[in-house]
Amino acid sequence: MEVIQEQWDRLQHNYDLWLSIADDRIKNWPLMHSPLPTLGLAACYLSMVYFGPKIMAPHKPFNLRVPLIIYNFAIMLLNLYIGVELAVVSVKLRYSWFCQPVDYSTNPLEMRIAAGLWWYYISKLVEFADTAFFILRKKNSQLTFLHVYHHSTMFCLWWIGIKWVAGGSSFLAAMMNSFVHVIMYLYYGLSAFGPSIQKYLWWKKHITCIQLIQFSSAGVLGIRAIIVGCDFPLWMQYALVVYMSSFILLFGQFYVQAYKRKYQKRKEETKNGTVMHQNGSSRAVANGIFTVKTSKNAKNKAEFNIANGTSRMHHQGQTRTRAQARRARQES
Repeated sequence: MEVIQEQWDRLQHNYDLWLSIADDRIKNWPLMHSPLPTLGLAACYLSMVYFGPKIMAPHKPFNLRVPLIIYNFAIMLLNLYIGVELAVVSVKLRYSWFCQPVDYSTNPLEMRIAAGLWWYYISKLVEFADTAFFILRKKNSQLTFLHVYHHSTMFCLWWIGIKWVAGGSSFLAAMMNSFVHVIMYLYYGLSAFGPSIQKYLWWKKHITCIQLIQFSSAGVLGIRAIIVGCDFPLWMQYALVVYMSSFILLFGQFYVQAYKRKYQKRKEETKNGTVMHQNGSSRAVANGIFTVKTSKNAKNKAEFNIANGTSRMHHQGQTRTRAQARRARQES
């Protein structure tokens, strides 16, 4: 029992030590006083992922077309606000994209950066609704490891980011991701209108490419800051690089499975679209039009059969003519 108490006291001491270097400006903001609310909400999210499909199993999927349209456009506008706010204020403060130390002062512009990052953290909580919509519509195939990992870890890790580094170089990752989410939720919002709009949304796969570019850029900038040196918490830079690497791996795997392999399969089907048949003719479908092509051997064979048939008919005609002449002589 004493060992357990000793370990608990040590853990409490380390926690208090970490809190002593946290950002005092945001300690009284909603959800920021303690990590327990964030951990509790994340646990509720994971419980929803586990139990939600089981609860929905005996029920029909909900038709949530209107709520989906409203939700997706609302999230798009929230991300647009966050992205524009961080972009405008960072330009006014002349922030560097390569290395920007955190200014913990109460400068109004610095407080706007901190507030923008806090709203970004809150947006990760709101985006838990993505998963809820999948469950209610019984789109369980969308509940992949990538989806759950992305949503649950972003919310938890950005609590850490806001708690200790609500400014400086943190702005860049949040700003870039917000603009990417504007494009992503715009697509989801338009897609919710149904097939009449979906046929024009050819740019879905490019969203994943943009996300991969974003993760790669953030990872490269993090590595550069570690190598060159930057007056920004080093542990945050290492955490960023590791986290971005996991996203590059998972999103890259998703892209290959969702688009690259389908493209290769479609290419092979197009290449092998001509099927030879026993009668020497081949059939192919191109752009929905069915065509029949006759091979050279089949053509020669057909010409030979026609010519042979004509000769046979001519020979049979001559035989009938001689027989008729012979019969006429016998009658006379």
